Amino acid sequence: MTSISHHFASLRASNQCALIPFVVAGDPNLEITAEALRVLDSSGADLIELGVPYSDPLADGPVIQAAATRALKRGTRLDNVLQMVQTVTPHLRSPIILFTYYNPILNLGTISFLEKAAASGIKGLVVPDLPLDEASNLLEVADTVGIEVTLLVTPTSSKERIEAIARQSRGFIYLVSVTGVTGVRSHLQTRVKDVLQDIRSVTNKPIGVGFGISKSEQARQVRDWGADAVIVGSAFVERLVESTPYQGLGAIKDFCRDLKTSIEGRTEEAESRR
Repeated sequence: MTSISHHFASLRASNQCALIPFVVAGDPNLEITAEALRVLDSSGADLIELGVPYSDPLADGPVIQAAATRALKRGTRLDNVLQMVQTVTPHLRSPIILFTYYNPILNLGTISFLEKAAASGIKGLVVPDLPLDEASNLLEVADTVGIEVTLLVTPTSSKERIEAIARQSRGFIYLVSVTGVTGVRSHLQTRVKDVLQDIRSVTNKPIGVGFGISKSEQARQVRDWGADAVIVGSAFVERLVESTPYQGLGAIKDFCRDLKTSIEGRTEEAESRR
């Protein structure tokens, strides 16, 4: 499994926009989560974002909050999430990006957490409640163990803030497509297109767009706006817990394939902006 940066470089070389599905670890249980990672890896995912359940997920909408609550009630914790990941990553092509709030990291200790995460095969890290101004220590230690910490830009970020985040973000830059929490949206803010261009004007690093994307046409729209990756969360989380685990795995398999098909290729307009 390659690094996040190298994986994006390969995708760019073949002119591909990446698909990054998101699932919550431990929902409905860690055994199904492990199987979900395998299913997504073989069904078109280019990278996979794995959420660590947390009791106060400020950036998460109702679907992911409910999934995290169910996982916590079943005893899912950061340590056993990493243990599960370690059993799966040797068999995956897609790099795993861990999405976790900062408190679980502090509870384990930053160095201990990063060493365990690296040993488990984690390649990337997103910490939504860690501001840029307090991220330097985590970034420095993560660099030493080979984990790339990706920082977030929002539609309200100033040009100066975007420049600072672009300098520090590793792997890629995560552009939040909505003002607010995660969740399914009927349409995307056109402001996202402008922010994409603002980011592109200050860096050549890959840009992934997430939050609110749930349909093939939205994924294509983000691709055509010039994104390097489309990140889809709540729509996968909902499908995975449909009816029986077998049906849920089948649902995310079909959805992943549909999304990947929808974002394959690029329009001439999108190419001219890259």
